[in-house]
Amino acid sequence: MGSHRKLGFKTDHRVAMLRNMSADLINNGRIVTTVTRAKEVRRVAEKMITLGKRGDLHARRQALAYMYDKNAVYKLFEEVAPNYKDRNGGYTRILKLGPRKGDGAEMAIIELV
Repeated sequence: MGSHRKLGFKTDHRVAMLRNMSADLINNGRIVTTVTRAKEVRRVAEKMITLGKRGDLHARRQALAYMYDKNAVYKLFEEVAPNYKDRNGGYTRILKLGPRKGDGAEMAIIELV
């Protein structure tokens, strides 16, 4: 996946978090998180939607190998990806919300366009 942000986690924890957050984004359409996490989730989610647009068996198996949630993969291929068949990238939008009350972390909404 090339260059990435470490987000203060060990590799296994970070990868698991990104897998789960991308599945949540596909299932719910939008999630609230910090800006830096949103930017990392965007990278993963856009790749998953690109796989969904391909739509073949190999792409489905690649998506299943990455995401833990089978229902999210089904929704990705059957409902989400067909909406983007005429769109070349830019499937997500990040809206900044301002600082979180507890620790001042910049919060954002990441949503499917």
